[in-house]
Amino acid sequence: MARMLLHPSTVTAFCAALLAALMAVFPEPVLHSSLRGLAIWWEVLFPALFPFFVISELMLGIGIVHFMGKLMDPFMRPLFRIPGSGGFVLAMGYLSGYPVGARLTSQLRDQQLLTRVEGERLVAITTTSDPIFLIGAVSVGFFHQSALAPILAAAHYGGSLIIGVLMRFHGATEPETASRAGKSGTGKPQRGLSAALKAMHEARLLDGRSFSVLLKDSIASGLRLMVVVGGLVVVFSVLMELLRQASVLGALEHFFAALFVRFGLSGDMAAPFVSGLFEVTLGAKASAEAGVPLIHQAAAAAWVLSWAGLSVHAQIASLLSHTGLRYRPFLLARLAHSLIATALVYLLWGWLGPG
Repeated sequence: MARMLLHPSTVTAFCAALLAALMAVFPEPVLHSSLRGLAIWWEVLFPALFPFFVISELMLGIGIVHFMGKLMDPFMRPLFRIPGSGGFVLAMGYLSGYPVGARLTSQLRDQQLLTRVEGERLVAITTTSDPIFLIGAVSVGFFHQSALAPILAAAHYGGSLIIGVLMRFHGATEPETASRAGKSGTGKPQRGLSAALKAMHEARLLDGRSFSVLLKDSIASGLRLMVVVGGLVVVFSVLMELLRQASVLGALEHFFAALFVRFGLSGDMAAPFVSGLFEVTLGAKASAEAGVPLIHQAAAAAWVLSWAGLSVHAQIASLLSHTGLRYRPFLLARLAHSLIATALVYLLWGWLGPG
């Protein structure tokens, strides 16, 4: 009987029933939180992410990814043990933020340009905040200090690169992609601009779609993905509101405040930790409002940005669900990234911190 009660399906059903009951008890907060999540999706996420989703699909169909992959293969493999096509994902992921890196990784995996382990390495390194959010929303909007951007950027993106180097040891015994750089008749890999152009041409021929069809498919694919992202944002907005109404978030903050104090830290750090555990924007805002010195606020913000929140975790898990990529390596990478970024804030504060 006890085993049946603890079965995952039973626990899931119980949680769903509990959430439904809470929604019936707090209908007005649920409505407001749904509208708030929908507004965030429509006003912020849709215009920020949708163009990148469409452009990335176009670039993949045209063969630009294969072109860049051939050029960057000599750099990406020694550093991160990832094919050169991952360099395109790395650049796009850093530029546009989560969950674009995961979306592109799933596309490369669908085209068999990555093995499962290489995909897990790539999604671990490319799950980052975009610079506009880090600088505009966090440094300027929440902290009102543009001088905080360099230390946050160095900790966040520097921590991501460190994770990339560490993740090269993940699955070290498993084989790499068979489709390494194309080989000549002598068996040596072909590299350089001519080989990259050849790879792009072959990829374009293999795709076979006209540009009009490719554009239509790219827009349709981007819209489908944005609906999934929007749904998850609304769900987590409602979930956090229900937890707040049920005093669960308050209880978690009290628990972690006591835990932090026990380890010699300020109890005021509990609010950004709990908020950031679920949602990156709320966690970053809570970091700026914590009643601790600025260096500790910045460290908390770096933790939040690098952990990314369970809302982003759910988006990425949804994107990777059909690829065979495992969630556990991604989860461990996020934990390590958040800790490394926090440590980098303290290590680099005297050099990059506000004067």
